[in-house]
Amino acid sequence: MGERGPAGKPTALRVLHGDRKDRINTAEPQPDTGDVLPPDWLGDDALAVWDALAGDLEAKGVLTPWDVEAFANWCDAVARRRRAAQAVEEEGEIVESPVFNKNGDVTGERRGKNPWLLVLAEADAQVQRYGARFGLTPSDRAQLKIGGADGGLGAERLLS
Repeated sequence: MGERGPAGKPTALRVLHGDRKDRINTAEPQPDTGDVLPPDWLGDDALAVWDALAGDLEAKGVLTPWDVEAFANWCDAVARRRRAAQAVEEEGEIVESPVFNKNGDVTGERRGKNPWLLVLAEADAQVQRYGARFGLTPSDRAQLKIGGADGGLGAERLLS
């Protein structure tokens, strides 16, 4: 079972918000600087999303080599959401499906929700959940303050 209460703030945010020094983890592990490359499993549509945002997020210190999988999941969810939205646009929210008897013969049709709506809803949830981790929603971004001319949030620099 996880810890109770809201998720803790990242160390850099604790510093920026002026939290007490005894509540700031000064020994937090930091990822090495290195190439932030998209994983091989990322599809073409998700790769286009990656290419549009990864450079800016990396420059601001939000995307590091340790964050590649989480950001790739976000890119994949955005691409999946776009495909689902396009399918709903083309097919409509209500679709007709065949009704079969016990012998497998079509006996009629019924109207129901487009199955793409389920894909759309799940992708929406993933986009929101992962996007919040990278400050990609307006409400999450409004809580961030970036220090320094380069936009870095290194806790060591801010504590000295």
